[in-house]
Amino acid sequence: MLTFEDINLSHQGKYLEFLRRSWTRASDYSFINLWGWASEDSISLAWDDDLVWIKQSTPSPCLWAPIGPWEINWQAIFNRMETSELIFTRIPEELLKLWDSALPGRVHAEDSRDHWDYLYSVPELVELKGNRFHKKKNLLNQFKKKHPYRYQRIEPELIPRVLAMQEVWCAWRDCESMEVLASENRVIRRVLNAWEQLIGIRGSALFIDERLVAFTVAEGLFDQTLLVHFEKGLTGYIGVYQAINQMFLEDTEGFTLVNREQDLGDEGLRAAKLSYNPVSYIKKYDVKIS
Repeated sequence: MLTFEDINLSHQGKYLEFLRRSWTRASDYSFINLWGWASEDSISLAWDDDLVWIKQSTPSPCLWAPIGPWEINWQAIFNRMETSELIFTRIPEELLKLWDSALPGRVHAEDSRDHWDYLYSVPELVELKGNRFHKKKNLLNQFKKKHPYRYQRIEPELIPRVLAMQEVWCAWRDCESMEVLASENRVIRRVLNAWEQLIGIRGSALFIDERLVAFTVAEGLFDQTLLVHFEKGLTGYIGVYQAINQMFLEDTEGFTLVNREQDLGDEGLRAAKLSYNPVSYIKKYDVKIS
């Protein structure tokens, strides 16, 4: 019997030890992501020997991939579960393959394209070379030429100004009229307010004439992958998103890939993510185990 409990910051170190033993660089399973969205999606954790189990209760109950070493006896683990059917979401492809092998005939999977993570080459997004990136490079150059900008890493003393810019961005987008944006706004505020307590968090900001016009929030994963959680820019500054993206990656050492998370089925967001020429995806699936 698994006993689930609410996620809190005291779990961070313990959870990261389990995550280091998993194979995945999927954005869903970073502690910052889990803790940040816990209240919005009713996410809780259960600790069970070599695994930590993740449960989502909103909008409907399901499990995520258990985190820990994945080369284990899955048949024994699922045989002791006290239910005739288990429903999972956001299962990375590498774990699905292990389950298929260990549980022949019991695993039923459906592609969850809306939850695929987009992976990009850090050198490519810094250099923006060639025809594939011509439009991005042009917008970046326009921004640099037109605006007296200043780039700065986010430190704790800058957080109040980042929070203030997020409020301006939300007023422009009318966040309160769209639950998905209102929910994201609450998560951004939660993460920013816990900046000094979150392991591996980093970010940067862009100023024009000392007005903060863009920011990005990210974290480093364990395998030279940088995970970007949030990226916001104010309207009226052509190229501001290309600028914050390129300058942040240029300022970040030791990473070869950048994960820019899912598109959640939003057509505009999908087009924007595809326009940066991903080098790969982290494919995920909805799974039922009988």
